Amino acid sequence: MLSEPRSGRLAAWGNALLAGLVSPDDAMLAIVGEDTVHRVEGLPGESAPVGLTLALGRLRTLGVTGLRVALPAPGHPLGLSGPPEFNARALDAEEAVVCFGAAFGLVPEVYEAGPAGDVHAEVVWHVLPVREAPPADVPSLGEAERELAEALREATQLLAKLDVAGSGPVAEAAIDAYRARAERGQEVLAPGYPPRAVRVLELAQRVALLISLAYDNGHGAAVTSAEMAARSEALRPVERTARRAQVAAYNSMVEERERGAG
Repeated sequence: MLSEPRSGRLAAWGNALLAGLVSPDDAMLAIVGEDTVHRVEGLPGESAPVGLTLALGRLRTLGVTGLRVALPAPGHPLGLSGPPEFNARALDAEEAVVCFGAAFGLVPEVYEAGPAGDVHAEVVWHVLPVREAPPADVPSLGEAERELAEALREATQLLAKLDVAGSGPVAEAAIDAYRARAERGQEVLAPGYPPRAVRVLELAQRVALLISLAYDNGHGAAVTSAEMAARSEALRPVERTARRAQVAAYNSMVEERERGAG
């Protein structure tokens, strides 16, 4: 959860593109990021994979007016609405994009290639039918912000209790990378998103960072299997809160438009 989900980049910059707030070239550069190339497979009317620009244009003509994010985990179908085939594919990928305005969803499949030290990623987005229904367990921005404030306190307390103090080379490198990203002023969300969504996503990423440190820095003070299980159980609700908040932030542009239309 330290890295931005590909579904988040696609939804955020796809929404900005659909709203006419960014150029196709700028949107594509932001969506692809450090990957080599993104293609879209299974698009209605296309017999072979196509590029992102063509795919987003085609989705617009099919009625898509916005994109939502899903970040499901076992036992938590966050952002999904069915059917089972789509949910299963999204759960395997741990992320997906769900279209608003037309019943389509996109699930990424990542292929890595290249020699050690120079591995690059190519992404294929598979287009599948989805059920038109409210996404599961997505909070409002206000709810997400309140939950995150408590989750950040809980995460900090848990790290201390579990003897994961956030020190050592791995933890320090992760914190330095997070600070460097913030200092570069890198856009957290695309143009058109409300300031509150940016604030919620930044806080969700901080909470996710702390949870990642807890999982990545060994088992801390937990030495028995029972202690390790208790540790994971304590961290799980905090991690879930961070995922819910990320989805709320990415989906806020569509949610605001939907409320305005209503």
